[in-house]
Amino acid sequence: MPSYARRHQLGRSLLYHIFSRSNARLPIFREPQDFIHFMDLLRSYAAAFRLRIYHRVIMSNHYHLLLEMAEPEQVSGCMAGLSRAYTHYYHKTYQTCGYLWQGRFKLQPLEKETYLIACGRYIERNPVRAGIVAVAELYPYSSAAYYCLGKADTITTESPCYHDFGRDDTERKEEYKIFLLSFNEEEERLFRDCEYPQGSDEFKRRLLRTNGRYIPKRRGKPRKD
Repeated sequence: MPSYARRHQLGRSLLYHIFSRSNARLPIFREPQDFIHFMDLLRSYAAAFRLRIYHRVIMSNHYHLLLEMAEPEQVSGCMAGLSRAYTHYYHKTYQTCGYLWQGRFKLQPLEKETYLIACGRYIERNPVRAGIVAVAELYPYSSAAYYCLGKADTITTESPCYHDFGRDDTERKEEYKIFLLSFNEEEERLFRDCEYPQGSDEFKRRLLRTNGRYIPKRRGKPRKD
């Protein structure tokens, strides 16, 4: 099994682990068409905001995404738009009204080199922890099948870490399946309260908290002599 802490030629870039749950934890993805519609919205927003969605899962009352943005400052607007779009669909479909989501979605900044593959495993293991499936790749509304089975997927961007799992596609799929079967309780705690940054001190110093959200600090213009 490859070490997910291995450094890649990625730069010290920023990922967001995004989590949102339904109001009162009620099911808001009831039928297959609901999951499909939400994935269609994800595909649309990924194109509009230039998102790279590396890992994802949609459960009956919540979802997790692990993504990278070309413009991280736009993350709140992007996710708020996604939530509103699904709310509109849900109320129209089921003739309901009121709040659909439990407060604001959570955004956890992660240092890409260290936490990309660990958080991806945490996300894709959600249906296994919930007892819905025995192995993650059997759940139809996550990115696990993309990595484990090579299932066609127009939402997921292949993780830069994935090639470390083997010399060819067959070996990578099998090793990734094994990787998802194991987990680390201490590691998983890092992603449960997904509002606090995870990364090196240097990574955290490069973040600015504004309106309860973390975005990269902008570098100032060089001072004129």
